[in-house]
Amino acid sequence: MSEEKDETLARRAAGGCRASFALLLERHYDRVYRLAWRWTGSQTAGQDIAQDVAAKLARAIRTYRADAAFSTWLHRIAYTTTVDFLRSNQRTVAVDPSEIVRLIDSASSVPHDTGAAHDDLWNAVRSLPDQQRDAVLLVYCEDLSHAEASAVMGCSEKTVSWHVHEAKKRLKIILEAVD
Repeated sequence: MSEEKDETLARRAAGGCRASFALLLERHYDRVYRLAWRWTGSQTAGQDIAQDVAAKLARAIRTYRADAAFSTWLHRIAYTTTVDFLRSNQRTVAVDPSEIVRLIDSASSVPHDTGAAHDDLWNAVRSLPDQQRDAVLLVYCEDLSHAEASAVMGCSEKTVSWHVHEAKKRLKIILEAVD
């Protein structure tokens, strides 16, 4: 069963197969956690959100219709759960924006590195306006295409591209001001 596609497992899980659901959760839990951690900057919040996503997935799996890849559908659940968490915990983060360039150069950073430069980088990303932050994190950190990110964000592909472009412009201005 472990070699089966997510969509096949999702159909079985929707029919009540607990083993299929468990395998889906095992395959995707770490990615959901990383997404939540990157958005919130907190391991504890990341874990809480990942657990919330798992519970929501258990309730929503019956609604999966394979209109999109399972991973995209799950990203949408994780994304909305994380954004809801952030909205309910509106907090301002003070950051050093000079570290932001490293995000674009190193999309493979993992949340287990807790150095000060790493913290500054993620804090800078989280300081962007919401839609720009989300587009940058989905494209550069989650390795989603603009089309996949648009499905997660619930907007057009062109809108994602625009948010990424605007984020780069904003960061360039900030970085030139720092120099």
